[in-house]
Amino acid sequence: MDETREPLLSERLNAGCFCLSLNEVLLHEALSTELGSTEILKLVEERCPYLFSARPVFISESQKTQMADVVRAIESVIALPSYRQHVLADAPAIARHDPGGAKGVFFGYDFHIAEDTIGLIEVNTNAGGAMLNAVLARAHHSCCLDEAALFAARDSASKFEASIVEMFRDEWRLSNRRAPLKTIAIVDADPFKQYLYPEFLLFQRLFERAGIVAVIADPGDLLFKDGMLWHHGVSIDLVYNRLTDFMLETDASAHLRAAYLANAVVLTPHPQSHALYADKRNLALLSDAKELNALGVPVDIRDTLTSVIPQTEVVDVAHADRLWDNRRRLFFKPTAGYGGRAAYRGDKITKRVWQEILAGHYVAQAFVAPGERISGSRAMPERLKFDIRCYTYAGDVQWTAARLYQGQTTNFRTSGGGFAPVYGLSHEQIDCSSGACGVGDESARQSSRRT
Repeated sequence: MDETREPLLSERLNAGCFCLSLNEVLLHEALSTELGSTEILKLVEERCPYLFSARPVFISESQKTQMADVVRAIESVIALPSYRQHVLADAPAIARHDPGGAKGVFFGYDFHIAEDTIGLIEVNTNAGGAMLNAVLARAHHSCCLDEAALFAARDSASKFEASIVEMFRDEWRLSNRRAPLKTIAIVDADPFKQYLYPEFLLFQRLFERAGIVAVIADPGDLLFKDGMLWHHGVSIDLVYNRLTDFMLETDASAHLRAAYLANAVVLTPHPQSHALYADKRNLALLSDAKELNALGVPVDIRDTLTSVIPQTEVVDVAHADRLWDNRRRLFFKPTAGYGGRAAYRGDKITKRVWQEILAGHYVAQAFVAPGERISGSRAMPERLKFDIRCYTYAGDVQWTAARLYQGQTTNFRTSGGGFAPVYGLSHEQIDCSSGACGVGDESARQSSRRT
């Protein structure tokens, strides 16, 4: 850490603002309205007590811009025939199947922000939480936002929801379907038991308000028959895929797989998008200047990626001694992992876990510290970690959210943690000696807005 560097305003707010900005009454009202049932709301509150954080996270406008630049840079590389040929050559056959035009909804670019630097730690292709964050935006206020900015933040949630519906309709149109989109299946394994099941309900209500029939289904409940995909007698036009069976390999996914390969249903996101974006081995390629140069990536794009993506390599037994010796500076992730499962900080692993890593399919990534957000109270302060997730579609950032947590990875099990709104600050280094939070002055409050 550079002790002589002047902290950004966003850093000072994250480290010193103890204000509770989540209005529990507004959140309760928003969820009750969106879910359409007090019984379902009670289920949400009982099952997911740490889903929403009471405090926002602050970033600088330059960091916000930089993250958007990284998203566009990666999209430009993935569009290159040389990249696609390189990656898909080693992917399962289903990843080489032409998805028919669908780009893939709700990609999640996850960043760590520490001081004035950012690091892209991974990309996900079925990122959860977007609808939950839209609801959350209606229930937050901040001592660092004026009324106009607060209104804009809440209004942006409604606009975001409208754009979600249009995104799914775009996927339908891009797949050369001429008739209107009539039915969507939100598919995950045993969806009722999923931690983010409440979000499935929010999506279902959103689609229904737009005149689209929506069902929530386990893949085993789908039937491919007579050239169509069915769910209990209802023909399905489009599947919103929340499965972590990314290549549709399980027996339960057999009918969905058959329908996809027959182009009988629009599947989004699809196996090809996972292979091109979310396989962790791609990070080794995208963080290697020589590999990028060999693929014909322009110098400016190459420099953008290598400056932000931590150096990553595929774990190889031949390099086991070197990786073990350097483990304290590394983070180990399964190549097809998700949600932080079976991911390990190198300084925490045991010899037994190390053998599992060597026997599995892992990448080793240079460790990038997450950001920190103060929690608790002034008398008993507590520090939580946070990451920043950019939800994207077709290379554009749709929404930016934070996840606050303790431990190695995000877990939604931390008191005071969960999803949090992100506010970008247009003035990064100003005197913040007053204000309701004791950090931000009036100019800071006037210059902040929802990302």
